[in-house]
Amino acid sequence: MLICKVIKPLVSTNRIPDFEHKHLQVVLDGSTQKVAVDAVGCIPGDWVICVGSSAAREAAGSKSYPSDLTIVGIIDHWDPEAGKAPSPAAPSTPAGGAK
Repeated sequence: MLICKVIKPLVSTNRIPDFEHKHLQVVLDGSTQKVAVDAVGCIPGDWVICVGSSAAREAAGSKSYPSDLTIVGIIDHWDPEAGKAPSPAAPSTPAGGAK
């Protein structure tokens, strides 16, 4: 599973019939934009849980569904900065400068 941020909807009028009327969303996985099938009705700005591979196809509605990334949950609260180690402080310079 992946935690991604929804960036914007993706509208595609020409699609294969197997896509039916499922909504597509552009999600950000780190610094990479990906397209995911929206199985839960999220909006831009939502943090979401995505699944891939055969789990994505089944979550989208069928094992034969042509998806390799599906949004399966909206995260109620997520702080992407929590748990990150603080950056190391710059070394201090002795008073009066280096000699």
